Amino acid sequence: MNAEMIAALRELEREKGIAFQTILAGLEEAMASAYKSWWKQQHPDLDEETFGVRASIDPETGDLRVWIQELTEKEGAEGELVTEVVSEKEVEVTDEFKGRIGAQTAKQVIFQKLRDAEREMTYEEFAGREGDVVTGIVQAQERDRRSVLLDLGKVEALLPHTEQIPSEQIRHGERVKAYITEVRKGTKGPQVVVSRSHPGLLRKLFEMEVPEIGEGIVEIKEVAREPGHRSKIAVVSREPAVDPVGACVGPKGSRVRMVVNELRGEKVDVVPWSGDSAQFVANALQPAKVKEVITDPATQTALVIVPDYQLSLAIGKEGQNARLAARLTGWRIDIKSETQRFDEQRAPAVVAAEAAPAVVTSEAAPAVVTSEAAPSGSGAAATPTEEAPVEGSPESEAQDVAASSADPSVAAPDEAASSGGSSVATVPEADGAEAEPAEEPVEG
Repeated sequence: MNAEMIAALRELEREKGIAFQTILAGLEEAMASAYKSWWKQQHPDLDEETFGVRASIDPETGDLRVWIQELTEKEGAEGELVTEVVSEKEVEVTDEFKGRIGAQTAKQVIFQKLRDAEREMTYEEFAGREGDVVTGIVQAQERDRRSVLLDLGKVEALLPHTEQIPSEQIRHGERVKAYITEVRKGTKGPQVVVSRSHPGLLRKLFEMEVPEIGEGIVEIKEVAREPGHRSKIAVVSREPAVDPVGACVGPKGSRVRMVVNELRGEKVDVVPWSGDSAQFVANALQPAKVKEVITDPATQTALVIVPDYQLSLAIGKEGQNARLAARLTGWRIDIKSETQRFDEQRAPAVVAAEAAPAVVTSEAAPAVVTSEAAPSGSGAAATPTEEAPVEGSPESEAQDVAASSADPSVAAPDEAASSGGSSVATVPEADGAEAEPAEEPVEG
């Protein structure tokens, strides 16, 4: 070590950003390890566990000094063995060590420290960038032939197969944007994991294309995505004069088209966000037109009524539109057409009408029950007679007498007796009551 080496280390500090003291401490540790190996070769009878070496480098002149230490082991406070320095003495560093071993050791240490420092700087640069979008060049595929490596300049990013857009063909040399999901330390430096299917990528792409979002005028409230197929975003404006949907779509759809092109043709629906749950659910189902939304906050369920011709559009292909709307709003959505809703509301009334009891007449002498005689609101249906009475017959006269009576439900016994002794059925007096046959008069 000499003054020229110290000057070179100072230059590395300025160019690479590596602290001078970090390199100097690494050199001292490496020199001590190298000198211990060299000292053992010169004194083969020594036990490596009984001696150690300490090295020091002058930060101004670069002079190297070495001490040989006598070591011993003793029991520590918690019962473990602790190595302790009994004594040490300084020894002269020979020219042989300085010229050959020292130079080679210094070179290895400096290169290793440079690599470690660059890796640490790269890790610190990307460690705080989770959630950012980066642009990388497709380099190669991993051994599994499914994951892809992206060159980000200082580091390579890993794009796993599970984070790729389904059916997307990524070719070597292409420039693609990806969303940073994780940054972790590895044996070969920091490893950056990116995604093309994360919902955050869609959010960030809109932030890059729409200045109003970057300025805080328009805010993206929610994002729902099925990568490679379709996505929905809910936006709101903080200024009444700014249309949030129009700002995201752009003039003639230019802004949203840039996002769609980056996502390889993935369709994007931009809908207005609303604090009213029913209105938000209706907006989320766009482009379908909604007639009515009935929400149940207790079960977080929304019943959506749409016109008959809008039912298939509201549900979408294989339920995609309804599924994305449910993810966007956080509500469970049940979609029905107007006809289905009408049939469901009508069904209980029909069932009740069919279940109402019918009026039963006397088997001895069936009577004709007219709509005027039936009690109102009873739900009972009229029962046709088996045989009509002949005009002028005792049965006909008895019915005439019953109809002309002030109380149609009761037939006078003396009037029944004058009719020739035939029986007469009375009309029910109350709802659900059955008619009872009149008592037959005694002849003579």
